[in-house]
Amino acid sequence: MNAPNRSGWKPGTPELPEDIIDTAGTVSGNRGLALEEKLIFEIGTSDTTGVDLPEPSPGAANRLGGLERSEAIGLPGLSEPETVRHYTRLSRQNYAIDCGIFPLGSCTMKHNPRLNEKVARLPGFADIHPLQPQETVQGAVEVMVELADWLITLTGMHSVAMSPKAGAHGELCGILCIRAALEARGDSREVILVPESAHGTNPATAAFAGYRVEDIPATADGRVDLEALTARLGPDVAGVMITNPNTCGLFERDMKAISDAVHEAGGFVYCDGANFNAIVGRVRPGDLGIDAMHINLHKTFSTPHGGGGPGSGPVVLSEALSPYAPLPYAARYADGTLRIVEEEVAAEEHPHAFGRMTAFHGQMGMFTRALAYILSHGADGLRQVSGDAVLNANYVLRSLQDVLDAPFGPSGPCMHEALFSDDSFAKGVSTLDVAKALIDEGFHPMTMYFPLVVHGAMLIEPTECESKAALDQFIASLRSIAERANAGDPSLAQAPLLAPRRRVDETAAARKPRLAWAEPAEAL
Repeated sequence: MNAPNRSGWKPGTPELPEDIIDTAGTVSGNRGLALEEKLIFEIGTSDTTGVDLPEPSPGAANRLGGLERSEAIGLPGLSEPETVRHYTRLSRQNYAIDCGIFPLGSCTMKHNPRLNEKVARLPGFADIHPLQPQETVQGAVEVMVELADWLITLTGMHSVAMSPKAGAHGELCGILCIRAALEARGDSREVILVPESAHGTNPATAAFAGYRVEDIPATADGRVDLEALTARLGPDVAGVMITNPNTCGLFERDMKAISDAVHEAGGFVYCDGANFNAIVGRVRPGDLGIDAMHINLHKTFSTPHGGGGPGSGPVVLSEALSPYAPLPYAARYADGTLRIVEEEVAAEEHPHAFGRMTAFHGQMGMFTRALAYILSHGADGLRQVSGDAVLNANYVLRSLQDVLDAPFGPSGPCMHEALFSDDSFAKGVSTLDVAKALIDEGFHPMTMYFPLVVHGAMLIEPTECESKAALDQFIASLRSIAERANAGDPSLAQAPLLAPRRRVDETAAARKPRLAWAEPAEAL
C-alpha cells in the first residue's frame, strides 16, 4: 500500500513508532479525518433553536386549540449546518456498497447503477400519487405491466402479484395463495415442510399464516433429503417451502422430483427466490414445478437495500395459483389499454382473489429501477449476470479452501455464495473474531453463523459486480485473518482495533439495551 505509484508519489501515511501512535491524543478527540462525533443531544441544547421566529404580536389570537406545550420538548436545537455535519460525520463511520465489496451471504449486495436512479427520478415516475386518476399515470402503469411481463418470462410462470413490498411479504403472499387454493377445494391441510437449508423467514412465514412447520433434513452434501421429504408427504401437508439455490450456496438438483412428489400428494411448492441472481436467464423455476416464488428486486435486479430504499418482492404464480392472486394488479387488455384492477371490477375479472397485501400497488420507485436494470442488460446480459455471479463465488471458494474449511466444497461448484466453517480455527477463536478482524481490514463482515447446518458458518456472496482485483484484495485480507485464526492469534479476540468503536458486549447490548438518551445528572 505504501509503495510508490507510477508517478513516483507515495500515497501512504508516514510510519510512526507504535508508542507515538498509541499515545497521540488531540484536544478535539478527532484523529485526522476520523472524526469523533457526539450524540445529537450533546451538540445542541433544548433551550436553543436553529430557526429564528418572530415573537407573537401582543394580543394575537391563540390558534393552538388547547394543544399548547406544557413542558419542555427535550429535543436539541441545531442550525442547518450543524445538523447536516452531524449526520454526514455519522455516515462516514458506516459502510456502504459504494465504499467497497459487501460480502453478506444470501443478501446479494450488488451495485445500484446510477442509470436506474436517474430513470426513477424522471417526472411522471417520481412525482405521482397512487390516488391519481388512472388516465393520468398510464406511463407508470405500463412500467408495472412491462416489468411483470419480464418477470413472468424469466421465471416461466403464469402470472405475478406485484404488490408485496419485501421478500418476506412476498412469502406471505405466496402462502396465502396456497391457503386460498386449498380452501377453494375444501382441503384443510395444516403442515408446511421446510428443509434445513431454507431461509429462516420460510418457517416464520408458514407459522404466521397458521401452519404447523416441520423440518426436513439435509443430506451430507448440503441438499434436501428427497427420501425423507417424500416419506413425510401426506394428506395433512399443504406444501413445501424450499430455497433454491439454497443457503449452502448449492443448487437443488432434485428440485423437479421434489415438485412432482409434492404435487402427487396434493400439495403446492413455494420457492424462496432470494437467490434468483445465481440462475436468472439460465433456469426458469416454472419448468421445475414451482407454484409460487417471490423475487427480491433489491437483490437480483439491483434496486437499493435497506436505508437506500424500500424493498420489493413480487410473487410469480403457477396457473393453479393465479386465480387467487391478491388485488390490485395492472393489466393490459386486448385493445392495448392499461388499467389497474381494483375491487370495483374484481367480481367480473378476478373473483377469487384472497384479498390484498397492501393499500396501493407496490413500490413504484423500485419497479422503475428494476425495469431500467432489465432493459439495460437484456436477456443475454442477465444470463451473463448469473454466470459472473457464480464465477466470482467459486473464485472465492477455491481461493480460500486451503485455509478455511469448506464443508460442501467436495459437493461440486457452488452457486452464488461460498460457505465456510470454523473447523480449522484454533481453540478459543470464533467466527465472530474473524468477522470483527475484517472490519480492521476495511471490509464489512460476511454473514455469520448462518446457515445453521454449518457450525460457525461464514457465508460470502461477492455478486457479479466485483472485479478480480477487488476480489483478490478481499481474499488476501481474509486469508491473512484465517491464518491468524488457525494459529490461535489472541489479538483476534480484541478486534476491531482500528474502527471508530471497539467491540461491544453484544450480550449486554441485546439484553440490556439503552435505547433512549438520558440527560446526565448534574454534578454535585
